Amino acid sequence: MENNERRVGTVSRGIRCPIIRQGDDLAAIVTESVLAAAESEGFSLRDRDVIAVTESVVARAQGNYASVDDIAADVKAKFGGETVGVIFPILSRNRFAICLKGIARGAKKIVLMLSYPSDEVGNELVSLDKLDEAGINPYSDVLTLARYRELFGENRHEFTGVDYVAYYSDLIRAEGAEVEVIFANQAKTILSYTKNVINCDIHTRARTKRILRAAGAERVFGLDEILTAPVNGSGYNEKYGLLGSNKSTETQVKLFPHDPRDFVLDVQSRILKATGKHVEVMVYGDGAFKDPKGKIWELADPVVSPAYTDGLIGTPSELKLKYLADNDYKDLTGEALKKAISDSIRKKDHDLVGKMVSEGTTPRQLTDLIGSLCDLTSGSGDKGTPVVLVQGYFDNYTNS
Repeated sequence: MENNERRVGTVSRGIRCPIIRQGDDLAAIVTESVLAAAESEGFSLRDRDVIAVTESVVARAQGNYASVDDIAADVKAKFGGETVGVIFPILSRNRFAICLKGIARGAKKIVLMLSYPSDEVGNELVSLDKLDEAGINPYSDVLTLARYRELFGENRHEFTGVDYVAYYSDLIRAEGAEVEVIFANQAKTILSYTKNVINCDIHTRARTKRILRAAGAERVFGLDEILTAPVNGSGYNEKYGLLGSNKSTETQVKLFPHDPRDFVLDVQSRILKATGKHVEVMVYGDGAFKDPKGKIWELADPVVSPAYTDGLIGTPSELKLKYLADNDYKDLTGEALKKAISDSIRKKDHDLVGKMVSEGTTPRQLTDLIGSLCDLTSGSGDKGTPVVLVQGYFDNYTNS
């Protein structure tokens, strides 16, 4: 075995950056930060390294913000300021509370329809055990607020301690709108209360809109269709609207970044010019993974990555080493085993779908996998690493 054989595979590094402000040249800052980290820590960039930048700082540099008044104006223009059904929102102070303020400010009454026992991403309103005890079928049964309280009382979120039913109701009233709360999982249920609907679900939104329109809804807009264009000079997102937004202040949201494709290409070009290396670059938000204890699916953004360079298109094509070791080459050991497996990797097909040698690998989009790794690396708090450098992701057992 040669002494210079590489002993390390994939490495994910959080890269510290200065605090990003509106108007900053983010591509220059990212490039400088990565190069400074490489010099400081004594590593070199290689072809196919991945530089990932969190969507939060991209949107901040763009100044992509909107106020409660901006949201209210768009809602009022679309629905006329009367009763609006708001269905399937996620339970989140960070993700939805400010959006709901704006919606309520732009309407006379809100009929708030919450999915149960949990929201779309797993935040629980009531446990399945309690539903079973009460004999409630969440697929078919519609509960009023009074019935929900009678059966289940107050239910505070395990992690935040918030009773979202009361919190959202109070928030709507504070904006001067009436509120009626119901609990249901069939989208068309809302049409017994109003024909004007904002569906706030994220990953199921296209189906929900289709069902509502087929059932006779008059005006239906998804959260992805609110603020798709500037309102009074506000920020916007032409593709996702309010989806992917985060609370910035008590009266403002930071929207998902718009048009980040030019940004990732700019960073890629700057790194190539500075180092001669062809890296891949992506913008990432939430990772696509689920917490096994709290049952919360992390992905509250409409996509993990809204922009990436072309080398990140597609899915992995990998062989399962333990399958080869336990089956095809079960009688080999040592250097003979290493050579046989290395030869198999070099000769592998690009299309391994349905092949036993790839059984148990993860055929998800590269950007979903790498974005999830980056989200876990950067965290969501005070690490100060909005840029992540991933090295060796495209290596395999044969790379030295």
